[in-house]
Amino acid sequence: MTESLYASCAEVLSVCQANKDNLEALLHPETGFAPKLRQICESQLAELQDGVGADSSVSISELEALKMESDTWALLQALMSLRKTTPPEYPHPRELLAANPYTPPATLAQSIMHSSPLLSELVVVREWLHDSAPSPASIDPGATNGYWRFTRNALLQGKRTGRTGAGLVTEMDPDAVNREGVEEKGLAPDDAAYEKAVLQALYAHVRAGQLEEALELCRKANQSWRAASIRGALLFQWRAIANEPREADAMDDEDAEDSHQWRGNVRRRLWKKVCSQAALSSSLSPTERALYAALAPTAQTAISLKAVARTWEDHLWTLISLACEERLSVGLASIERECFWENGLGALEGGAAALVPRDTEDDAEEEWEHEVIHALEGLSNVQVTEGASADNPYHVSQLHIILDRTDALLEAFAGGLQEGTYNSSPEYTTMTRFFAHLCLFLQMIDMPVSPYATQVILEAYLQVLEAAGQRELIAMYAGALGDNAVERYALFLTSLELSADIHERRLALTRAREHGLDIERVAVVTAERTIEKAFTILPPPKGALPFISAMEPPPSEAEWLLVRSIEWTTFLESTYDTALEQANVILRYFLGHGRVQVAKILLDMLPPELGTLRDPEEEATEYMHYRQFFGVWDALAHVGECEALEQPQMNKETRAAWLDDYKTLIEQAREQVVKLLTTDWLVSDAETRPSNAKRHRDLVRIRQIYIPELILRLHTILVTSRGRIPENLKHALSLVNVVADSRYRLYDDFSAQAGRRLGDYLGAVRHAVLAGLEGGGSDPFRILTL
Repeated sequence: MTESLYASCAEVLSVCQANKDNLEALLHPETGFAPKLRQICESQLAELQDGVGADSSVSISELEALKMESDTWALLQALMSLRKTTPPEYPHPRELLAANPYTPPATLAQSIMHSSPLLSELVVVREWLHDSAPSPASIDPGATNGYWRFTRNALLQGKRTGRTGAGLVTEMDPDAVNREGVEEKGLAPDDAAYEKAVLQALYAHVRAGQLEEALELCRKANQSWRAASIRGALLFQWRAIANEPREADAMDDEDAEDSHQWRGNVRRRLWKKVCSQAALSSSLSPTERALYAALAPTAQTAISLKAVARTWEDHLWTLISLACEERLSVGLASIERECFWENGLGALEGGAAALVPRDTEDDAEEEWEHEVIHALEGLSNVQVTEGASADNPYHVSQLHIILDRTDALLEAFAGGLQEGTYNSSPEYTTMTRFFAHLCLFLQMIDMPVSPYATQVILEAYLQVLEAAGQRELIAMYAGALGDNAVERYALFLTSLELSADIHERRLALTRAREHGLDIERVAVVTAERTIEKAFTILPPPKGALPFISAMEPPPSEAEWLLVRSIEWTTFLESTYDTALEQANVILRYFLGHGRVQVAKILLDMLPPELGTLRDPEEEATEYMHYRQFFGVWDALAHVGECEALEQPQMNKETRAAWLDDYKTLIEQAREQVVKLLTTDWLVSDAETRPSNAKRHRDLVRIRQIYIPELILRLHTILVTSRGRIPENLKHALSLVNVVADSRYRLYDDFSAQAGRRLGDYLGAVRHAVLAGLEGGGSDPFRILTL
């Protein structure tokens, strides 16, 4: 299947969805949904057939599948147009005869058809079978130079020489070959071959509903007698005496002249009996018997038709033709006493015949419908010798469509998808595409469709589109999932993972709005599903507290997926509140794992507007604390960077400038750290609620990691810089008071883990006290008074 086929089907769907409230447009015979998809299949089929020689990857089964799909869309167009539109009212046959006993049988047949919904549908199906039948042109025998020319020449030669060819007929009439009581004779080989080809072509024309073409072939074959016998199938029609409604502007001069001419068979009932006898005659070839059985099908002659039925479509056509002819014959027989053309003057002299009770007619119609439906159901397991079998998905679909059981059809296919029945089938993608569009078509024209089956089938087709790389089409089909549309499209966006950059993600999200999806909800759900997916891969933040390294490894794919999950809710201002909450969740995770640099990447990706949000207050405060932390972290990093700039060869002015910057940076870092330590950083009253238990644990873990880290780092900087900035030793010892202050309870954030124990900090303080004695004296706290 080429990529253009996906796009073409989607284009048709897009146009028709825009007109989903216009039933006439959806069922238009040329621009409607089904005709357009049929045209796509035919174009694809023609393209593949042209390249079948050069591209060996195209199999015959693929071509057959496209042909059957094209035929199925044609069947849908024909039947759904009939079922979904209100037909014009036609008078009952008895009403026609009561008004005009000379009403021709062809007009009565039309009235009988319109009075029976099932018969009307069967006639439509028969016309569809005619249109989809193989073209008889491929077996056209062509014209002949004369009637049995080779046999005639052989007979003339025999008369001149006195030696008649052995086994050759002695007469030239059409019945010479089949005349009973005469030794079996035949035609000259060339004439016999031509006769056989003519019969096969005639049957093919009748099978394709091409009666006029069959008559023309008879004339070309110099068999006018056979043309007359075939023409007997036409019902008698005479428009001049028929009470038929006509449009005033539809009658041109040619039609007006034609209306005064009669055509068809006045004695069709007698002709039908003769056809039946011919169809059962053992002296005729199977093809000729089938020809006459096709012209006048009956229950008795059906065996002749079935004998030449090769494909599933042939068996269906045999059944439909028999059912239509049977219903028509019964209908005409029930009113023959009232019709001049069936009962002669008796219809006029006898007056109106006694009406058959309506209940009796309804019972007969119901019984006939039951028999027809039962016979159609039997086609589900009919054996064929050519073409696709009865259990082919398209044949199953066509049968369900004819039986008006499309809902059961979709449920069965959806069940097969869930059970994995079709997963290994080479036609999986083709069938899924067909059933997906069938669901959508039936939805648009308000036919019963199981929501569950639709969801399963569309879900399968979305997977087909994803596998084919048709990302731009996903939103359209996901939008048809109804209540599940948002969730399914979000699932697709989640599946993009890291394969799409931020611009592709934004475009994919925008498509949701174009196809009627709630874009805000799609963005939120996509972000949620991406976070969930990342968390299923990443380890949870628990266990030993991590040590902070200045040289962190680069983010893994799972970590990048978690970082970039925030993109979905930062495309739209309307989802900033969700982005704020999700950013806090992600920041808690990375900080809880000691991944400061990855968390900083995330923070830099966030729009500045998130910092201006005030609701929800709890989330806004937490986010502000993270920004405060990274401000402190950067300040400490700048001190280290500045310290590294000191060089022994600095001149006095340069060293003075550097020392000034160094002192300023240390002072700024000290003030920011102390402010963070004294402002209940990441402490909230809401943490005690049961619903916030996990959040509380995460925040406690973060404090246990970074409060000791910040205290120790600041202490180290202050003590290390005392040689250049003596007062920093005083600041280092003053920091002890902050840590010991019961208002801040910073000592509770120290753990029993090496490097983060309170004893580790007190040991550093002890060294600082000892450093205070470096200037002389015995009072270790003298430095605090300087």
